[in-house]
Amino acid sequence: MEPVADIQPPEPAVPRDPRELPMNQREAGAIERIVALAFAAWIFDFYDLILYSFLLVPVARELHLTPEQSSIALGTSLLMTALGGVIFGFLGDRFGRKPMIAATVAIYGVGTALCGFSHTLPQLIVFRSITGLGMGGGWAPGQSLVAESAPAERRARYAAYVQTGAPLGVLLAAAAGGYLAPAIGWRLTFMISAIPAVFVVAAVLKWMPESDVWQRTRIGPNRGVDLRAILVHKRIFVLLFVVVLLNSEAYWFTYTWMPGYLELKRGLTAAGASRMMMKMQIGGVLGYLTFGRVADRLGRRPAFCAYGMLMAAGTIPPTVLWNSARAVPGLISAAMFTAGFGTGIWSGVAPMIAELLPTRIRNTALGLLLNVTRGFQFFTPILIAVLGARFGFGATLSLGAVFSTLGALMVWILPETRGRSITALD
Repeated sequence: MEPVADIQPPEPAVPRDPRELPMNQREAGAIERIVALAFAAWIFDFYDLILYSFLLVPVARELHLTPEQSSIALGTSLLMTALGGVIFGFLGDRFGRKPMIAATVAIYGVGTALCGFSHTLPQLIVFRSITGLGMGGGWAPGQSLVAESAPAERRARYAAYVQTGAPLGVLLAAAAGGYLAPAIGWRLTFMISAIPAVFVVAAVLKWMPESDVWQRTRIGPNRGVDLRAILVHKRIFVLLFVVVLLNSEAYWFTYTWMPGYLELKRGLTAAGASRMMMKMQIGGVLGYLTFGRVADRLGRRPAFCAYGMLMAAGTIPPTVLWNSARAVPGLISAAMFTAGFGTGIWSGVAPMIAELLPTRIRNTALGLLLNVTRGFQFFTPILIAVLGARFGFGATLSLGAVFSTLGALMVWILPETRGRSITALD
């Protein structure tokens, strides 16, 4: 008798509905599409947010704005990110991550285009407010979607790939402010800068999958946004708020006035200031890219602390020690690179928040924590202008190093979450 051949049961069909997939598991290629599209949304989000800092001088000259008025326009866009973060954070938990990404990209694109039509300070403030509203809402759904789609052992690096859009966005803004605006004017620079938003919205709607983890919570017994969970996790929420606020102060103390400071107070040309900022952003790109791997290997807290201290160290020579540092060839450029590298801590903010809070409030919490703390930065450019007039802009901008150091030390109060399941608290 011939042996009966082994009969293998047919492989089950791959489910097409993401809700039928195991939690936190995606079809082949889905996570790559999510990361790529979230990156595209974030790079132009940050580009549009920071672009005004690089156009501040020509805008102020044409519209006859004082430093205080320029600071109000700067701060207003940051203030409106807080409102956008609250609104779209809640809506992202209610209606999904994907539609909120598309909506917020469309809003900040429209706001950026309208900035090119500003003829008065009130008009500029209104248009920057629209831009800020969209910018504030875009970060949370993108990072929620990445955190809920990536394997735990690679979550930080995927978040870092997306977050790298921030320094690249600043790099593009520096190039636009230093080279494009002098050639075509600041108005056309704003208008042209809105064009990528059209393509990003179309790509998100066509190719970005929705979060399978969010969809699973939508069909479970506890569907919808449970804001009471914020009270249940209030201690962690408050600690996260303080850590993010300190690092937000460090970042915006360094970035909002730095291009104008280099040009107006240190005598650099627009192109020279842009080149200096571009060196900072090259460091930033490397910092953001490497942070995720360091955090996945060594933990969230040690990576966050080390990068925060690097940012603090790099901020000092270009600001309060400028006169001494410029006597050493290459020191200021190296310090700017180091400060930019240290901003890689922002690659770790989203995974840390996502891993410390449950799915039903994750997008709401991400939106609140990033954007309400960023909304506080409405006062930062104004405070810099006031303190700069009294104590000097170099000394004032160096306060960013103080905030960065405090944020780096505060992170040790939080629990370590490396390798934690994204649904551990659900």
